[in-house]
Amino acid sequence: MFWETYMREDILVDLGISIGIFLLFLIFRKLFAKYVFTLLLRLSRKAPNDFFSHVFVSFQKPIQFLFIIIGIYVSVGYFPYLNQHNSLFLDIIRASVIIMLTWGLYNMASASSALFTSLKVKYDLEIDDILIPFISKALRFVLVAISISIVAQEFNYDVNGFVAGLGLGGVAIAFAAKDVLGNLLGGFVIITEKPFTIGDWIMTPSVEGTVEDISFRSTRVRTFAQALVTVPNATLANESITNWSKMGKRQISFRLRVTHDTTKDQMANVVGQIEYLLKNHPDIHPETILVTFDDYKENGLDIFLYFFTKTTNWGEFLKIKEEINFEIMDILENERVYVAMPSRKLYLDPDGENQLKKDSRVRQES
Repeated sequence: MFWETYMREDILVDLGISIGIFLLFLIFRKLFAKYVFTLLLRLSRKAPNDFFSHVFVSFQKPIQFLFIIIGIYVSVGYFPYLNQHNSLFLDIIRASVIIMLTWGLYNMASASSALFTSLKVKYDLEIDDILIPFISKALRFVLVAISISIVAQEFNYDVNGFVAGLGLGGVAIAFAAKDVLGNLLGGFVIITEKPFTIGDWIMTPSVEGTVEDISFRSTRVRTFAQALVTVPNATLANESITNWSKMGKRQISFRLRVTHDTTKDQMANVVGQIEYLLKNHPDIHPETILVTFDDYKENGLDIFLYFFTKTTNWGEFLKIKEEINFEIMDILENERVYVAMPSRKLYLDPDGENQLKKDSRVRQES
């Protein structure tokens, strides 16, 4: 009886120690999150770049969960009903540590990572904004694949047999996923040829708008109606793409039609003044400016204008175009030249009118 009581008390003591150790590690976790991590983050911000700061932020959550894993491992050593040296328990602990490490590295491999930014700035690398998300996603995929294979090996799973099985079924998978592979290859074509990048305004037979994101499978484009269109990369890679964001200047071209009663001197003055206006305007590109008396039309005389604005911004372009139109109106008004409107003039022959009246009187007398 005494021995059973002693054993029972001993079990309760071990149980209390085990629970106490686990609670202690939970307190350590709180202290780390509140004080130690804050101190480390403050010290890392004094570094020349944000790399160490990004490392601490990436591993913040994994380290907090690591305290729980260590607490479970240590407390199980005193727990009376569990064996700390059990192979399955050890495999779970090791797999958990691997998952926490992978979680931290996964966070570090984000597209906005300071790693990519610091490498780009330090070594002056011309890394396109499209390429960084692709590298990030590929790196994350590799990290997850390696982590799964290591965890599988911890549980004595034959990874080699699984890979061999994938090799045997590779042809079937390729046929089943040919569209996915086509989109993947289309994504690589977009990266290598760089017809556009994130933030560009593009126009294709499928869509027109601003590129928001490019993934392995598709490209997301925000239209001017604020709709989000997802286009498969295979479709984009096989279409003609107009990248309006790559314009160095923006074209203005139109015909100004004036009335037939405009004299030669008036026409020469109007053409000369418009050409002078465009060549001396600060927002007009000086490379190509054409203003000519171009053609005779049925209801007027055509002046052809062809020039470019320096800006490609749509709103600024419209403002400049409006300003030029107002200036041209002033030139026409000063020269007393009028814009031709679709019209028709009717000329009456006076002799013919008198003959009609004479014939009418003859008919009446007879």
